[in-house]
Amino acid sequence: MKSTSLNLALLQFPLAWESPEDNICFFERKITEVHCQNPQVDLWVLPEMWSTGFSMSLVKNARTIGATSLSFMIDMALKTQSAVAGSTVFEEDSKVFNRFFFVFPDGTYQSYDKRHTFSMAGESEVYQKGNTHTIIQFKGFKIFPQVCYDLRFPSWSRNAHDYDLLLYVANWPAPRIYAWDTLLKARAIENMSFCVGVNRLGTDPNGHEYPGHSAAYDCFGKELFFSKKEGVHLISLNKTPLDVARENFPFLKDRDSFNLIG
Repeated sequence: MKSTSLNLALLQFPLAWESPEDNICFFERKITEVHCQNPQVDLWVLPEMWSTGFSMSLVKNARTIGATSLSFMIDMALKTQSAVAGSTVFEEDSKVFNRFFFVFPDGTYQSYDKRHTFSMAGESEVYQKGNTHTIIQFKGFKIFPQVCYDLRFPSWSRNAHDYDLLLYVANWPAPRIYAWDTLLKARAIENMSFCVGVNRLGTDPNGHEYPGHSAAYDCFGKELFFSKKEGVHLISLNKTPLDVARENFPFLKDRDSFNLIG
């Protein structure tokens, strides 16, 4: 069986509030520094709304912020010849989304709009929710992107697409971090998939603290990586053990079939 590996760089840092210029400058420096030392990185993963923080006051500038943020991700992908992923506010057809972009090394990209907008913070009143799953094929992996609050809703992430990696980006606050830790592991086990979550650090002007806890789990829920520390964290996922586990324990064959409505 051919071995297939995916090298990820998880960027866990504080974010400058509503300041795309500062965040772009910061992440450009961090990615460039690490790339010079580790050119083998396949995928750079930024947190949810990495260029602004989780703000509900971006609608009037959404078009500019989204275009600038996506342009940066494309530029970094081309410069490093690696993929870049993360979510940003984005305007399309006069509607504003919390949109996850996966930019390929050649500058092309796929996107996913956050399905579950966080009503407690008013996100559902500002951002349109998505209604489409996205499957990304990269380096021999089928990747299923999700954003923060999506983590709480297992029916939406159910592995009906035979994906290999469930990838979450988030601004998940400290008071509920135990749920983040627990649900990342649960999503890995129930979907017989790798599950990786990238959270931010620091505080925001709304008084929310973000403790990191970026992590990776294998299909049995075994912890492959976990950190509360600031930094660019390098991890490698090997698909061969996943393929072997699915062959020896074909749990997904017994999954229920259903369609989501609404």
